[in-house]
Amino acid sequence: MKAYLKNAATAGIIFGIITTFLFLINFIGTAADLIGDITKSRPGSSILGLSAVMFNQLIFLGLIGIWAGARGSRKDSRLEDTWKHVLIGGALAGAVHGLIAGSLAFLVGSLNTAGVKINEYLSQILPEVIRIFLLNKTPLQGALFYLVFMTLMGMLGGLFGRGVLRSTWRKNIGARRKELWNSLTHHEKVLKIRANPLTRYVVYGLLLLFVFLMPLQIGQYWNYTVGTIGIYVLLGLGLNIVVGMAGLLDLGYVAFFAIGAYSVALLTAPTPHNLQWSFWLVLPIGIILASLTGILLGIPVLRMRGDYLAIVTLGFGEIIRILSKSVLLTPFSGGPKGVFNVGAPTLFGKPFNSDVNFVWLITLGCLLVIFVTNRLQNSRVGRAWEAMREDETVAQAMGINTLTHKLMAFAIGAAFAGLGGILFASRNQFTGPEDHSLMVSINVLSLVIVGGMGSIPGVIAGAFVLKGLPEILRQLENYRVLFFGVLLVVMMVIRPEGLIPGSRQKLELQHTDKSQAPPDTADASEGSSPS
Repeated sequence: MKAYLKNAATAGIIFGIITTFLFLINFIGTAADLIGDITKSRPGSSILGLSAVMFNQLIFLGLIGIWAGARGSRKDSRLEDTWKHVLIGGALAGAVHGLIAGSLAFLVGSLNTAGVKINEYLSQILPEVIRIFLLNKTPLQGALFYLVFMTLMGMLGGLFGRGVLRSTWRKNIGARRKELWNSLTHHEKVLKIRANPLTRYVVYGLLLLFVFLMPLQIGQYWNYTVGTIGIYVLLGLGLNIVVGMAGLLDLGYVAFFAIGAYSVALLTAPTPHNLQWSFWLVLPIGIILASLTGILLGIPVLRMRGDYLAIVTLGFGEIIRILSKSVLLTPFSGGPKGVFNVGAPTLFGKPFNSDVNFVWLITLGCLLVIFVTNRLQNSRVGRAWEAMREDETVAQAMGINTLTHKLMAFAIGAAFAGLGGILFASRNQFTGPEDHSLMVSINVLSLVIVGGMGSIPGVIAGAFVLKGLPEILRQLENYRVLFFGVLLVVMMVIRPEGLIPGSRQKLELQHTDKSQAPPDTADASEGSSPS
């Protein structure tokens, strides 16, 4: 019982710290606004004697309290999983959580009452934020309220964990759902349809039809968002070759993106050179320039490995960014102001530059890159990259020319990034130094890791999660970096292989789980035969 109570108290401390941190960055207020948007509550309305903002804030804090109670009342193998135990564990976790939240309310409320301007030290903590957090109560009343409120939410979380998360009916529903799914997927007619070679082409045709019709219906804002996701899919597929397949950590990937963008900008814009070449002529030039740059960078640095390679490529990316901001290069590259009026594509003499047209063009680029990546992944070159990623020394001993294959990976990845940069600059009709910061490389690397290294569907899923969700949840824009960090930590702990891992990663994880299983479990799994 002592260990059980210790676990409950630890959960309360952890969630108390989380609540304090979220308040100090004013994420609680942002979450309340988001809940208000979801529930369509009016800002000036009143609910149960509280303003809509205060009520939504309590909903968010209540959810955190329920989570704390569920974690604090987790099943202990040394104790019987009874309602009494879950109530005690949930109440203890909630009380500790409420004690920390109440102490925070008392502290900031007292300082605010004393005239201390907390926002001079923490810019997000304005007097209005403190008033809402205290629910228009005095500091002592607010502290007592949070102690009682979090204790009740902790008990509710314990009941929820015992009655829902660990319930027999939930397991039965999951088993029945899995059984129903297996019966549907292994039905004779379904297997016959899947075996038909025409099925794949029908599915592809329906997807293409959906992609063609979707931009006509979703409007300008969502077309822009879908286009941004598509550009990051291009960048992610390119970096996936370098990092996910070849195992080369590149933190300066944004440099190739910038080269593609500036190629189309300088050759098609009226300033600073007034060349105004055709977009279709510049398109292969920009891709080739980005690819050549990848080769030129790779020749001197690809003998390095691991952290050293990451540092060198990071420096290369920063060099490109600093050069683009240089005032001395303003007559050549536009300098800090960037390049305006970048040329757009034309088709049969007509402009092809609307938001719908660019979604189609970016989608076409994504399909082409997916096709090339898939062919490379299943080729001899792709297998050589995977061998290098697993163990470069062994791959070299097996006769693989590692330097040549590294250069090939860098060149192809850079070409894809260059294509993304060209489409990005042409769509926006502008490119500048701020478009090519280090955060672009971090974003692309994050989506590859979150989606699943070495997996094409994983990269697409990662782009939707890391670029699509922030556009949908605009209130969370200020916390994007925090969101990336938390998501990466959670993914590394819960699902290190990514959302949609590649086949190689799946086999490795199955082998690892099997080797770490108890001897009797491993033997049983080896001796079992499929029914």
